[in-house]
Amino acid sequence: MGSTAHPDGSGPSVSHRSTKNKPKEKLKAVLLYHVVAGKETAKDVVKLTSAKTVQGGSVTIAVKGDKVMVDDATVVKADVMASNGVIHVIDTVLMPK
Repeated sequence: MGSTAHPDGSGPSVSHRSTKNKPKEKLKAVLLYHVVAGKETAKDVVKLTSAKTVQGGSVTIAVKGDKVMVDDATVVKADVMASNGVIHVIDTVLMPK
């Protein structure tokens, strides 16, 4: 990371190490925004209007015709069983609000 110059322009004074982890924190927030605690199958999800994410925000869930929407993303494959939960594949990266 970079550093800033002294006010008189004589050279580096403050390292930006404190901001070094911000990209990792942002990535972590985006990833955790895609996770909801529990093992909700598609038959359970379609009954919901929202869900709280592990990141702390909420996603909106809506059924539009034969599609299930999570915020602005469409579920393209539901009920992929995993050892630690159920995966519902979406077509868009969700960004925390």
